[in-house]
Amino acid sequence: MDYLDPALPVADRVADLLARMTLAEKVGQMMQLSAPDGLKEQVLEKHVGSILHPTPELVAEAHDLTEQTRLRIPLLVGEDAIHGHSFCDGATIFPTQLGMAATWSPGLVERMARATAVEAAATGLHWTFSPVLCVARDLRWGRVNETFGEDPFLIGELGSAAVRGYQGNGLADPTAVLATAKHFAGYSETQGGRDASEADLSPRKLRSWFLPPFERVAREGCGTFMLGYQTIDGVPITVNDWLLTDVLRGEWGYTGMLVTDWDNVGRMVWEQQVQPDHVHASAAAVRAGNDMIMTTAGFFEGAQEAVARGLIAESDLDAAVSRILALKFELGLFEDPRRPDPATMAAVIGSHQDLNLELTRRSLVLLRNSGVLPLGGGTTDGPADDRPLRVAVVGPLADDPQTQLGDWAGSSGQVAWMAHGQPRDMITTVLDGLRDGVPAGWTVTYSPGSAILTHEDDPEGPYFPDGQPRPQVVAPAPVDPEQLAAAVSAAREADVVVAVVGDRIELVGEGTSTATLELLGGQVALLEAVAATGTPLVVVLQASKPMVLPPAALGADALVWTAHPGMTGGRALADLLLGRIEPSGRLPISFARHVGQQPIYYNQVRGQHGVRYADLTQDPAFAFGEGLSYTTVEYADLVVDTPEVTAADAVRAHVTVTNTGARPALETVQVYVRDLVTSASWADRELKAFTQVELAPGASVRVPLTLPAADCSIVDAAGRRVVEPGGFELLVGPSSRPRDLLRAGFQVVTGAAS
Repeated sequence: MDYLDPALPVADRVADLLARMTLAEKVGQMMQLSAPDGLKEQVLEKHVGSILHPTPELVAEAHDLTEQTRLRIPLLVGEDAIHGHSFCDGATIFPTQLGMAATWSPGLVERMARATAVEAAATGLHWTFSPVLCVARDLRWGRVNETFGEDPFLIGELGSAAVRGYQGNGLADPTAVLATAKHFAGYSETQGGRDASEADLSPRKLRSWFLPPFERVAREGCGTFMLGYQTIDGVPITVNDWLLTDVLRGEWGYTGMLVTDWDNVGRMVWEQQVQPDHVHASAAAVRAGNDMIMTTAGFFEGAQEAVARGLIAESDLDAAVSRILALKFELGLFEDPRRPDPATMAAVIGSHQDLNLELTRRSLVLLRNSGVLPLGGGTTDGPADDRPLRVAVVGPLADDPQTQLGDWAGSSGQVAWMAHGQPRDMITTVLDGLRDGVPAGWTVTYSPGSAILTHEDDPEGPYFPDGQPRPQVVAPAPVDPEQLAAAVSAAREADVVVAVVGDRIELVGEGTSTATLELLGGQVALLEAVAATGTPLVVVLQASKPMVLPPAALGADALVWTAHPGMTGGRALADLLLGRIEPSGRLPISFARHVGQQPIYYNQVRGQHGVRYADLTQDPAFAFGEGLSYTTVEYADLVVDTPEVTAADAVRAHVTVTNTGARPALETVQVYVRDLVTSASWADRELKAFTQVELAPGASVRVPLTLPAADCSIVDAAGRRVVEPGGFELLVGPSSRPRDLLRAGFQVVTGAAS
């Protein structure tokens, strides 16, 4: 059998195997089902091409079953290994993707993905459903934490780095796993922040901001694309010919595999109600060019019945099946299905905590500091103040290890076998970090002070129409007077209070958007009460996304945002609070002052009347790109070295950055572009480049800046991405706020530049 000969070209092996397959085997090859739901039926009766959510034991069982099949076509094994090998006991769990984005470091993200791939591959996984390339627009959306933030350029930089890390030196590498660009496309442009709702997007708007990160990773070889749940202009993405055929396969020339999100084909029947049954839905999905159908069990009978009725031909399946088989050959699975390797698992699972700590330290964003930090004037060598400090740690998240890991990690609810969460001894909470990290003679006390939420059954019933369990709904926890009094007493007796507040996993994730962005439960009362004691207050916001903060937090002596920081979060935070590291994180997303400001992202289109609401400013509480250091950095002497360029040239400039303080800094120099006059409405400014510079105290560095003039583009009214001749401004500084940016002009001209 030629398809078993590894010496033959992949195309020849695919053609030989495809010719041997029955209709049922072809349909099955296009299916991915959840392994815990019954492998024997999936492999032996439905001939599935892929499984997801398997334990290593289930992976081994699936391979044994495959050996019993007629053609012995190996399985693709997939999992949501998003910020670490999420559902593997004892794996390294990194900060969530939004936390990673705060590093502004493609190098660290690539190293994270490489480490995750090594751990995942050891357990028999071939495929991760990561990275998320959605552009976060409405902070109420439950999946903001899974994004790289609000800016398409930053998302593209970090997403490409993740793809490189996952796929390594090529799919033949036994530690490589297929990356997945998701959710294609526009999924995050929600209605009212509600998950998977109609996305009100024109083709021009898609091309302007939502498609560029996907185009970048498509052209760089991302192995798979996952389709979003939503509809655009009434058409589910699953059957959107313009996106899938004209743009992705056509304009971009993408040859990789498309996978639906969870039950997208079934949702066209039971949720969106645009197909009458699974027969028609299956036919529509095949015609639109879908390859792998995730968790729609009815596709097996539906697609075969569609062929029998003449809605599609058997040959219509061949392109999809060929793409799936080609990936399996390229991965080398016919020669080595990559079974779980206990020895390798023992050596690599959970082995990347040093990298985890490095990334987590870089992800922390200092947003306010009146001088209380670092505690005791601490440095890398120890506290500057010899006086022992009494530190009161309060807040419901100061010692909540599983919540600290965030969504898609252990006990976050997606898989039953991880209900216990990750091992407690692998997780360092903020309380752990401070207790372990304070100098000798210091004291650390702890009083939670409040709770966040309580649970109630969903009044719609325990199950969704497709049989999936409904999560419980949440209600704010009441203020507990005794808890609050204990925290206040601890604050009065302390030299400094560290209050750790934020959100819990029940307020985060797929299907779990929020109507409010405020701190829930007794947290606001806690902050107000401890602030009233007059003891210096450090607020640590451990939250999946930006939240609307009360005056007690905004006016605190210091404020740090940490997203969900993963296993080493507590140690990293203690290192920052005690001055053993320098704060270097920068916001990948803006913070609103009020939920009614949505959307609050920085790169909004010009043209509205006024710059405020009648009753509230439009100014964000904290803007994209912001973040403080323990020193001060000044920008000066921005000069454009190429004041006149063509679209084929590069804009070259330089700026001088000086550390005017007494501590070292890692400064993220941000480069924005403003097109002064555009033929169609456009954003006021857009990030186009950034670089990170190490500055010793007192040091001054001349930083060269280069960006292709081709990147100074807009999408015109006809939907074409073009660089329009005319005047531009280069804007350089430490954040996206106009007041923080130096400006220098340049011209784009037609023909040869002077």
